[in-house]
Amino acid sequence: MPDTSMPDGTTMRFGIGQPVPRNEDPVLLTGQGRYTDDIALPGQLWCVIVRSQHAHGVIRGIDTAAAKAMPGVRAVYTGADLEAAGYGRLRCTLPFTNADGTKIEAPERGALTTDRVRYVGDPVACVIAETRAEARDAAEAVVVDVDPLPAVTEASAAAAPDAPALFDRPGGNVVLDFHYGDRAKVAEAFAKAAHTVTLPLRNNRVVVAAMEPRSALAAYDAATGRYTIHVGCQGVFGLRNQLANDILKVPVEKVRVLTGNVGGSFGMKASAYPEYVCLFHAAKELGRPVKWTDERTGSFVSDQHGRDHEVVGELALDADGRFLAVRLTAYANMGGYMATVAPLMGTGNFVKNVQSNYATPLIEVATRCVMTNTTPVSAYRGAGRPEGNYFMERLIEAAARASGIPAIELRRRNHIRPDAFPYKAASGSVYDSGDFTTLLDKALAAADWDGFAARRAEAGRRGKLRGIGIGNYLEVTAPPAKEMGGIRFNADGTVTIVTGTLDYGQGHWTPFAQILSAELGVPFSAIRLVQGDSDLLIAGGGTGGSKSLMASGAAIVEASGKVVEKGKRAAAQMLEVAEADVEFGAGRFVVVGTDRGVGIMELAAALREGRIKGEGVPASLDVDHVFDAAPSAFPNGCHVAEVEIDPDTGVVEVVSYVSVNDFGTIVNPLLVEGQVHGGVTQGIGQALMERVVYDESGQILTGSFMDYALPRAADLPPIGFASHPVPAKTNHLGAKGCGEAGCAGSLPAVMNAVIDALRPLGVTALDMPATPERVWRAIQEARRAA
Repeated sequence: MPDTSMPDGTTMRFGIGQPVPRNEDPVLLTGQGRYTDDIALPGQLWCVIVRSQHAHGVIRGIDTAAAKAMPGVRAVYTGADLEAAGYGRLRCTLPFTNADGTKIEAPERGALTTDRVRYVGDPVACVIAETRAEARDAAEAVVVDVDPLPAVTEASAAAAPDAPALFDRPGGNVVLDFHYGDRAKVAEAFAKAAHTVTLPLRNNRVVVAAMEPRSALAAYDAATGRYTIHVGCQGVFGLRNQLANDILKVPVEKVRVLTGNVGGSFGMKASAYPEYVCLFHAAKELGRPVKWTDERTGSFVSDQHGRDHEVVGELALDADGRFLAVRLTAYANMGGYMATVAPLMGTGNFVKNVQSNYATPLIEVATRCVMTNTTPVSAYRGAGRPEGNYFMERLIEAAARASGIPAIELRRRNHIRPDAFPYKAASGSVYDSGDFTTLLDKALAAADWDGFAARRAEAGRRGKLRGIGIGNYLEVTAPPAKEMGGIRFNADGTVTIVTGTLDYGQGHWTPFAQILSAELGVPFSAIRLVQGDSDLLIAGGGTGGSKSLMASGAAIVEASGKVVEKGKRAAAQMLEVAEADVEFGAGRFVVVGTDRGVGIMELAAALREGRIKGEGVPASLDVDHVFDAAPSAFPNGCHVAEVEIDPDTGVVEVVSYVSVNDFGTIVNPLLVEGQVHGGVTQGIGQALMERVVYDESGQILTGSFMDYALPRAADLPPIGFASHPVPAKTNHLGAKGCGEAGCAGSLPAVMNAVIDALRPLGVTALDMPATPERVWRAIQEARRAA
């Protein structure tokens, strides 16, 4: 770690660890952001997608004649047109293996379906017209003749042998029968356990609802055979490769992906969508750029959804309350088609995260990934990590009641001890660091746990039910990936960082600049960031899995080292000394033992202007470097929520919330706290109000914000944030990632608090979301049972 202290003992204003406001904010707050829908190209046409109104059915015909004759319409394409053009298919890219050792054979997807529709919103045609209004009018004139078929929306129901089959394939709707763990050893552990608990748990389906709807603008250059697309995404390098290799079947250099500002994604905008194929086809066929921007109604059915797992969790304990084994048996809903990483959340990420920070010797996860007549499901903030922690924390509370050992004591007894690191978890992960019990104790103190009884009594006098809940969590983040760290010294005196991760709301520019400023002494205000142009990248894993700081941050650190190496060679020539006599620090190359030296910015200018000559002298200090990937990191912490419930209405209010987190080295605490606030908010939303609902025919009943609730500011308490950092040993910065931790802590904290509030009435189980109706019904049923 570089020394960020100044000669007078103070700390660098923009160094690592400083709460520097985001560089992006002035631009965004003054309305100068440039999102995909803000872009217009000369002569552009508009695209509108025709979507299925049936959840399941055989396509008998698509009549486009009337639409083609309407004013302004330039083309109407169907799946047959795209198939004739030879485009590749959208597919799941993960090489999963079934429990019997066979490879996953997931159905692939054409951009426009040709045989049958498989969910409400399934794209069947696209209309291209001069204006958006003309395209919309013509889309309504396309007649899709569908023979309806029975629909199935629940994964468990779709797995039944007699369920309506979405594809003609062996295995029916079950596309992956996943299993992890030693079945016999886990069964033996449960058989000899002094206490066992079983808990059915529902991880409710959610709409991602990013602030910016998806949008794309595609162009094709016939002279060069090159495709360009402006699109909001999570990494232009990865999306370019997917479009070139899987869809367009052209060399990657024939595709350019450009991304400006992105108004949220949370996993949803990471991969290619059918609309992008339609745009490329139309741009090539018609010789003009083509634009598409979704409307919110379309987003509800066309954007990939999140979560949706039906799980039975089981925990085995010995007589002393030590965990012997945890077992999850689950159904994971894939939706009507398999998204790029669809099976990951309910399988491998369950395995890696259900253990959390507890010394659990055995894990078994058996998940059936199932196709249903619903919108496809893919990654959503945390992508299986909040789920794994949620299951364990709910099981611990149930185990406390079964064993008579207080839940806090169970946690303490089973925490992995600091002297156990490196710790080989039953999941196969190797934890490098942590101080889990201290985090728990600090969170309990911050929440005034000991004073809760008095607060509960006071709430009771007001006719309210008050509950308190813990969300102890550990996430396995930062999946290893190569990442670029380019550094450019520009003629205008600025320095540009080039990276393959991509900011879609997090604020990468500022912490990356803090790292570069600390490493090279480059003025913070002179640092720029380039991240959204695939032509400028030589590698890039994109943003996801809370890995940006570990990946791009490490790439910047290593690239900075290469800048210093080049700088020493140049400075030695400039100062007329041996390279070994030059040292670097605080932005200056200095002759050892003297005050003779040259600043890094001055040296860069001298090289650029050709003022330093000599053998071996670099032409510039510019560097293109690829970081080879670091092992995963393990952010962890403890969240404590308090709720009050009105028993007459079932309304749940979160009245207090504190969190103590271990994110390792924190580069910018201001941004990290903001990330926690956002994650906690989304967790509260899922726990208390968000749920996608389908009727028996597969029609979505929560297809707008009239029927689908999102948390507002008034629904949130002040969110307490504190840090207890234990630097990671797996990456250059000691960082652990923070982007998704808020969800991992808040789901169990809020739901455990709800159950705690209701338990005096006899309610011991409730699934998310704890909506007023569900809570009220649970209270009424408990009162009748009493």
